[in-house]
Order: sequence, then structure tokens, then C-alpha cells
Amino acid sequence: MMQLHYFPGNASMTPHMLLEELGVPHQLVLVDRANNGQRSPAYLALNPNGKIPVLVDGALVLYETAAIVLHLVDTHPQARLAPAVGTAERAVFYKWLMWLSNTLQAEMPLYYYSERWADGAEGAAQVKRHAELHIAALIDQLEAELARHGGPWFGGERFSALDPYVLMLCRWTRGMARPARTLPRLGEYLQRMLARPAVQRVFASEGLTQPYV
Repeated sequence: MMQLHYFPGNASMTPHMLLEELGVPHQLVLVDRANNGQRSPAYLALNPNGKIPVLVDGALVLYETAAIVLHLVDTHPQARLAPAVGTAERAVFYKWLMWLSNTLQAEMPLYYYSERWADGAEGAAQVKRHAELHIAALIDQLEAELARHGGPWFGGERFSALDPYVLMLCRWTRGMARPARTLPRLGEYLQRMLARPAVQRVFASEGLTQPYV
């Protein structure tokens, strides 16, 4: 059985939602961030970067959220959570997956942990303010993509592995001055995502409460 090392609401949400969408039996292993569990010797043996998540699939130990997403879609092709390999649609899927991971998600620590990039409170406040502006501009790109194709899901007409990732990152904006839910197309899209049974199971099992996004 696969093991997902997770913490509620963290980057582990995306693979957790995918596992539920796939109906794959899995065990959740809590990484106790409140007590610095991600820095424990046992966890660092799985991920020397001390970050969450880690997926253990037999002898395979995998970290980096985007890598876990690709592993899950490639090992469960019957679910069709990504376009066929070698197609233009698959290339676009790769583009957005990497953008979510390397562009939008990469900005989030600058907002949430701004003190790591500054020497004092004033500098941290500046970092956080600029990060929020950058994130807002990136969220606009999500809104524009939904407007461009007009489909119900981020990739268009068919639900894909991109959708849990988009939901997770939009959720992380919920406390910002202009959260993703306030944009018209994203707001409707996020409600469609929250209505999915697999997503509801994840929010319940992780003990997440309102506001969900």
C-alpha cells in the first residue's frame, strides 16, 4: 500500500486529492510540523530537504509534488488524469504542471515565510508585500486561462491532475487581500472543485475547516 507523508493543508494536499480521485488504497503518515517532525532523522532519511510531501510506493521513495503527480498519472493511465504521452496536449499539461510547481508555488514561501529573506521586521514586511503582488498577478493567469478555453476544468473539458494542484494553490491565497475565490471564473471553478467527493474526503480527513478557499 502506498504511504503519503503529509501535513494538513500543505503541498501534500495535491497528491492526497489525486489518490482519492484514483481510488488507490493508501496510508496517511502525519509529519508533525508543529514539533519539527520534518527535520527528524527518520523523515530526513526519506527527504533530505525536510519538505512535505513524500510518497512511498513499494521500494520507491519519491518527493517533489510535481514528480509525485506524474508518477500517479503514469502508473494509473486508465484514469486519464493527463493527456496521452507524446501529444501536444500532454506538452501543455507539462507546461502548466511545471508552472504551478516552479512559478506559482515557488512564490508562496516568500509570502508565508518572508522573515527568511530579510534581516528584520521591516524587510520581511516588504518581502511579503511584494510576494503578494507577484502572486496576485500569477493568479490572474489562472483566471485568464479559464476564460480562454471556457471549460469547466483547468485543462478544458476534462478533469485532470492539474485541478487538485490549482485548488491547493488557490486555497493558499485565502487570507490575502485578493484571494483567488474573488475572481469570477476562478470562484466558480473552485466551487466545482469543492463539490467533488474526493476533494471533500480529503478536507474531512485532514481536518480542514472553513474558509476552504
